[in-house]
Amino acid sequence: MSCPAPSLKDLPRVAVDFKTELEGFKTDNLKNADTMEKIILPSAEDVEQERTHNALIAGVENFKPSSLKRTDTKEKIVLPNAQDVAAEKKEKAMIDSIETFDATKLKHTETQEKNPLPDKEVIKQEQREQKLISGIENFDTNQLKHTETQEKNTLPTKEVIDQEKTA
Repeated sequence: MSCPAPSLKDLPRVAVDFKTELEGFKTDNLKNADTMEKIILPSAEDVEQERTHNALIAGVENFKPSSLKRTDTKEKIVLPNAQDVAAEKKEKAMIDSIETFDATKLKHTETQEKNPLPDKEVIKQEQREQKLISGIENFDTNQLKHTETQEKNTLPTKEVIDQEKTA
């Protein structure tokens, strides 16, 4: 069954600018390019890995539990040795003594807080350091006077030159 061809009025309309551009297109402006088809084949290692994986999946899917043999599980109970028993008894005794501790048997004590203050010499030294630091931090550079540096290069006297020549 063939479909009838659409009439001219049913076809989509193309913008005039685009239509003129298509009609005036010159294939001479195209650059020649070589096409290279790249087909990357998997390596032998990839193929082997896929086969191993597929074989594993197939083995799991096709596994028959009827092929298993019946076994009896033997549980081995390990008894604690003398050291373990002694350590456990010691820990239990300690926990029991903590739980049954009678706090009413404790004697009352008063806590004396001692806060030794620094002596006067240390306080004065700290104050001097603080003054020095604040003096440096708050120094006003506008109080400085502008000075010109003069280099003085004194030449040796004639006697010094003669003395050097003889030496």
